[in-house]
Amino acid sequence: MRLDDYPKRDGKRVWLSQRDENDEVAALIDEAKSPEQELAFRLGVQAGLRREEIASVTSNDFTHAPDGFLRVWNDYAKRGKYRETPIPKELASSVRTLSYERDPDEPVVGVEPNSIYRWVKRAGERRYAATGDEGWTYLDVHDLRRTWGGHLLWDCGVLPAVVMSFGGWEDWETFRNHYLGEMSPAAAERERKKISYVTGSVESDPGADPVFEPTIQSRSLY
Repeated sequence: MRLDDYPKRDGKRVWLSQRDENDEVAALIDEAKSPEQELAFRLGVQAGLRREEIASVTSNDFTHAPDGFLRVWNDYAKRGKYRETPIPKELASSVRTLSYERDPDEPVVGVEPNSIYRWVKRAGERRYAATGDEGWTYLDVHDLRRTWGGHLLWDCGVLPAVVMSFGGWEDWETFRNHYLGEMSPAAAERERKKISYVTGSVESDPGADPVFEPTIQSRSLY
């Protein structure tokens, strides 16, 4: 887990780790108390949806998008402009199960956005009780989207412009400053190897998070 202070308010921004030995994303999903909660967590951390989008997405938005993608509308009432974001097979399968015999135009999660916020906060509190890691107390639903964006960029090597398109970001400075944080040494070394005229190697910290490191004064509470 990586933490960063907000520039103009209390609290901290959170990026969850997805390392095999410490998969905080999987641990969060396991905290879900219902199929709707699990789907809400997955839509945030595996598809990068905002809480208003999580509350509004329907099964039609899955079936009418290309295979492996989800259609996300700018305005779910007007149904005008939309983006398409990639999703894992497990997420699509969960939607099919949860929406079986439901109206395909009915929101799959079916709660108000504030309820989704409370679900994430309570799940974070349970993780704090289980682990003692104070970082979980700062987690909110927006951090799921933050984790997703960083994962696509640093772990998967997706181009920044493509990540912005998938996530519905239009301003690079906002995206860079508030979502991505600093590249980890492991990611920097990987990118360095793509450039044929650069020689030598970058020393990396074997204990560093392989996803990314936010630009902060103190990156963690442990």
